Amino acid sequence: MKITLISALATIASAAVLWDGRFNDMSASSDLNKWSWGNQVGPYQYYIHGSGSVEKYVNLSPDYKNPADTVSKQGAKFTLDSTAFWNGQNMRRTELIPQTKAAINSGKVFYHFSMMRKDTNAPSKNREHQICFFESHFVEMKYGWISGEQGTENPNLQFMVSQNSKWKTEWKPNVWHNVAFEIDFSGQTVGFWHSEDGAALTQVVAPVRTSTSSNGADWHLGVLELPRSGYSDGVEDFYFSGVYVESGPITTAIGGPAA
Repeated sequence: MKITLISALATIASAAVLWDGRFNDMSASSDLNKWSWGNQVGPYQYYIHGSGSVEKYVNLSPDYKNPADTVSKQGAKFTLDSTAFWNGQNMRRTELIPQTKAAINSGKVFYHFSMMRKDTNAPSKNREHQICFFESHFVEMKYGWISGEQGTENPNLQFMVSQNSKWKTEWKPNVWHNVAFEIDFSGQTVGFWHSEDGAALTQVVAPVRTSTSSNGADWHLGVLELPRSGYSDGVEDFYFSGVYVESGPITTAIGGPAA
């Protein structure tokens, strides 16, 4: 019994939150404006968004988090609207990037987040949404009709490794999807942990080989929507909470270790 307890404590001690993006230290989304390239403060880089004020694209509230997450004080609603075009691109984008010098791109790490949609301002099933992605797209979530596929719509939320779907489920409203990307930057593999609402995470996709690559500042929390001819730009809302990166054994409880 004593050996088991010591072993359990050692396991807990070996896990560490490398970067905390759970919005606990933010009073409002306007805090994101404090960050700039010359003043890199706070947990997030905020520069990929439309031309409007921050409240048009990101808002914080306790109502926007997974209710099963007792560690996070609030969650975030990300919005795509008619102004959400960044830097002259034809793609709508609202994204945050971790602001950290921690080694979130080294060894084996777990990128955690929970995500949800509602019927109100529902993301379009007719357009491709790249969600919580790395710039090389070696791992990401996707929703909606993916460019090049048959048909006109796709109701599935999908886990993608290097553009290949490894898991999918219909993305129903008001269901929280808890996600952890298991990334081994040394071993060049990616696995997928998932649960719904308050259930503990379980591994649903064992690690598969891919070219893992990151400079530590290229994981995008949020959404990029590709344009599609014949489909207008409706207002779309995406909800996120419980965002953090950890090393060591995975934390399967929703919301993660205490902040």
